[in-house]
Amino acid sequence: MAKDGSEVTGATGATGGRRAPAGAAVLREEKTEAIRAAVFEELAAVGFARMSIEGIAKRAGVGKTAVYRRWRSKLHLVLDVVSAVAAEGLPSPDTGSLRGDIRMLLEVAARALRHPMAAQIIPDLLAEAARSPEIAEALRTALLDSQQGVAAAMVARAVERGELRPGVDARLALDLMTGPLYWRLLVVRDELPKGYLDELALAVGSALEA
Repeated sequence: MAKDGSEVTGATGATGGRRAPAGAAVLREEKTEAIRAAVFEELAAVGFARMSIEGIAKRAGVGKTAVYRRWRSKLHLVLDVVSAVAAEGLPSPDTGSLRGDIRMLLEVAARALRHPMAAQIIPDLLAEAARSPEIAEALRTALLDSQQGVAAAMVARAVERGELRPGVDARLALDLMTGPLYWRLLVVRDELPKGYLDELALAVGSALEA
């Protein structure tokens, strides 16, 4: 590590082999993950507009150069983190029945949206998306494209089992399943009543089967 705390490679020994260029940066994975975790914490604490590279670096326990070596701005950093979350996506439930799959998906989604960080970060980023096409596109990937693939797989399996007619719109199915959760948990910010997920799963299943 250099005297200024930056991450650098060392040269190879005298036994042969290609020498690494002096001062070449090595992006240590543990620092990268610490920075990504700090981004979520900063977004939840102060929001995107007030978030700064300095604040992220301090929270991650690294120097500013470690952040700038990986991302050239806080926008690109946030876009990268959001894209990483999108790549993980929701698990694709396969319980053997449509309503079982719907109920499991609702449980996973509700658990994620109840998380204190999600409750702070998602509304803030949605507001920023109205001003930034780049953030809007990243959120579209995170909140729609990855989840739509899960819904499409659920619908396809239900059609194969004879539970749904061919041609059911997977996008509509996703809207019916997750729309009420986003509304209750992130817009109205209300707790889900006991039995709500069971009732919602039943209602969505009945609507899709009609």
